[in-house]
This record gives sequence, C-alpha cells and structure tokens, in this order.
Amino acid sequence: MASILIIDDDVTFCLMLKTLLEKNHHEVTSVFSPVEAKRIIRERNFEVVLTDMRMPEISGLELIGLIKNQSQLTQIIMMTGYADITTAIKSIKQGAFDYIPKPLNPDEVLDVISNALRAGQQKTNNTNETPVFSPADFLDGVSSESRQLKEITGLVAPTSMSVLISGESGTGKEYIARFIHQHSKRSRFPFVAVDCGAIPKELAASEFFGHVKGSFTGAIADKTGQFEAANGGTLFLDEIENLAYDIQIQLLRALQEPMIKPVGGSKEITVDVRIISATNEDLSEAMERGNFRKDLYHRLNEFQLSVPPLRSRKQDIMIFAHHFLNQANSNLDKTVLGFDKSIEPVFMDYYWPGNLRELKNIVQRATLLAKGEYITIREIPPDLYEQSILEGNSGKSNHNNEPELIRKALEASEYNKSKAARLLNIDRKTLYNKLKHYNIFASGNN
Repeated sequence: MASILIIDDDVTFCLMLKTLLEKNHHEVTSVFSPVEAKRIIRERNFEVVLTDMRMPEISGLELIGLIKNQSQLTQIIMMTGYADITTAIKSIKQGAFDYIPKPLNPDEVLDVISNALRAGQQKTNNTNETPVFSPADFLDGVSSESRQLKEITGLVAPTSMSVLISGESGTGKEYIARFIHQHSKRSRFPFVAVDCGAIPKELAASEFFGHVKGSFTGAIADKTGQFEAANGGTLFLDEIENLAYDIQIQLLRALQEPMIKPVGGSKEITVDVRIISATNEDLSEAMERGNFRKDLYHRLNEFQLSVPPLRSRKQDIMIFAHHFLNQANSNLDKTVLGFDKSIEPVFMDYYWPGNLRELKNIVQRATLLAKGEYITIREIPPDLYEQSILEGNSGKSNHNNEPELIRKALEASEYNKSKAARLLNIDRKTLYNKLKHYNIFASGNN
C-alpha cells in the first residue's frame, strides 16, 4: 500500500481515479485545487503524486519544484489531455518520474505507479550509500577521455563554482550536470533544469523569476520562477546560447546580487542557487558576434567541462551499447542477450552525429525488433552500415578486407545479391565472380 496524492480540477475524473487506486489497496488523498495541494504538500509527504498538467491557477509543472523541495523521494506522475512530447520532456527534465496522457488506461496507470514505487524504494535504499542519480551511461567508460572527464567532474562537483558544460548534442551534458549536483553539498535540495531554447522571449523573465497575479495578460495567478524553485540547490540552464540579450542582462543581475524580483512584483527575493549551464555552440564566437554578453559568460564559466563526442571514445561504444541494451530489455520486457559479431565493426565505423542519445535510440529500437537472442545488422538502420560498406569499397579496401566487406553487404541485404552488389558499388556479375574467387557461399535471392 502506498500513500498517493491526486491533484486535478476535474472532480469527476479525480474521484474515479481515487476509486481505482483504493481498490488496489493504496491510501489516496485527492484535491481539486492546486492551491489546496500546495498546503497539503507542505504538511505531509507522499510516495507518489499524480497531478494534472494544466489547471486554472497553478500548472503541474510549477508544482514539481515545490514537491521536490519538500521531499526528493516523492515520485511525480504528470497527467494531461495535451499529450505533446515537448511538455512531456519538460516535466521529466524538471523532476517528474513519468508522464501519462489522458484519457488514462487503468492498467497503464497501475503499471506506471508500480514502476514509480520501485524507483522510489531504490532511492530510499541508496540514500546513505550512493547518489540518487548515477549517470554511469556517460561517465563510466574505459577510454582515457571518459576517465579524465569523470576525474575532473568529481573534482569540481563538491565546490561552489559555476560550471559551463560544452559538447555536441546528445553527449549527455544534463546527466553530467545532475552528477555534479548529486555529488555537491546541495544534493538535498532541488535540481531544476531549464531548456533555454524552449522559452519564448516574452515569457523568459516570468519563467526565471516568476510573476504576480495580474502583472500581464494571462497572469491569472502568482507563479514561482525557476530561481526560487531551485533555491538552495542547482539551476541547470541548458542551451544557454539561445537566451535573448535582454534576458541575459536580467540573468547576470540575478547572479550578481543574488536577488530576484518577480514580474510585476515590488519585493525582491533572496535566492541561493548554483548555476550549471550547457551549450553545444562556441560561445566565444557568439560573443564576437555580439549575441552573448562577455560578463555573463565569465560569470557562468568559472569552470568549464568539455564533453568529448562518442566517435572519439571508440573504446566506450560497445560498453555503452550493452548498458543501453540492459535498459531496453528492462523497459521493453525483452531478454536479448547481446549483439551479433557483425554489429561491432559497424558501430565502430559509424560517425555518431547524435552521440550517446542516438546510440541509445538505435539500441532500443533494435531490441524491440530483435527476433532472436542477439541484435543483428537487420535490426539497425541501413544508414549505419551502408556508409561503412561504401567507404570500405571506395579505394580504402584491399584484398585482405574485401571478403569481410562482401559478407557484411550480403548480411545487410539479407543475401539479396542485387542489393549487395549495389551496396558494394559493383555490378552483379562482378559480385558473383568475387563470391567464387573467395569461396563465399551465399544462398538467397538474386
């Protein structure tokens, strides 16, 4: 039995969900107003909170910071009729455990709650042993680049320095930011992530500093800004290069004081936050163009971490691939054992423009499609191996690796010799001659 709080202004829906959960032996409290929810959250802790995303006075997103500030162990599940991926990612970035679109499926609700409770229990068990968040996906490689990154990150984490994390998209900058937070003296307080690229310019001040009711059209209630939500903890500013110039000025002032004033408010609020920011661009070029303030750059860049792309950490590729396979098996309820021997050379040769995020997505997709015990070349996107094969046959090949290239092309084309010949950039007759020459048996279609 778990203690669960439901927050939704739809009374009928709220009561139906309460009935469902009570039938499954949970202790359920339901409230129909987010203002009332704020009072209850301050009075007691819940194992799980299910909250509607859009409510008339306070949004579900605004409640995340309040709930996490009260209890880091509470698992938050967002519910919404507006099931767009942008909002889902934003809620999860800010600390939600999961996201369920309305209308709710009862079995899905119970399954998500069960997963949330397991994750919450794991957090409780690890409180005195290891950090709640462990970004091993991105820091525990065996390459010299990964070892150096982990060592430097471990050195800066316990300090109070502002950190600027630079690196290509998909290299895991937010995971590193969370690692720093969890290994700092602020780990008991909130980690609040803000996607600067997703904030409309006209709402940026309200997003960062909050606003008071009636301060502008649409301000129907007081709003807590991200600075206040992160008070005592860490504020992570992702894609910092996307901030408008006038917002950069306001941000700099908030960091220098450090005080904030909600939009339309008359009182300043003292805040204590550590800033970790991230960018996938060269901010020195942005400063030269006049798009980014130098004084803000130096305030954010007390210490800089550069995250290497996956292609420069080849020793780590298969380690990460197996880790993502374990995750995919767990998420998809599969039992794939590993990767066929044809996969490693393809993964090692590929450029990985999307870095770890791309690798994770490819492994997850392949795990879902896998019919046997191992992921084969048939379950990965053709772009990965076609380019590898073409490069191997464009003057770089020799007689030593040509048989392997032919075998790889045959497997990729499911032994369709016409397709294999096109991959190898040769005609079908030449392919037949090479098959005979190298004594390669290849049954299948012509």
